[in-house]
Amino acid sequence: MAKELSEDTAVKLSIKTLGGIATLITILVGMWFTLQADITEAKELPKPLDPEITRMEFDMKDQNIRLSIENTEKTVDEIKLQLIRMEDKMDKR
Repeated sequence: MAKELSEDTAVKLSIKTLGGIATLITILVGMWFTLQADITEAKELPKPLDPEITRMEFDMKDQNIRLSIENTEKTVDEIKLQLIRMEDKMDKR
């Protein structure tokens, strides 16, 4: 059977519980004001530069990536040749 709440209902809370509730409320209020201050600061910061990439910039980056890939392929081929030579030397012994 559930108890009904009325004016005569007594609520017992310990000092420890009241202190915990007060601490929680203080923390939440502090976080609220910190968040508001961060939002205000963010509104005052300069806007970022235009994020759109120009066609020339895209082409230059694309070319740079392609050159890097080609250089990596050449390096891998050179390492393969060195490995083959080393294997041949080991087989001769």
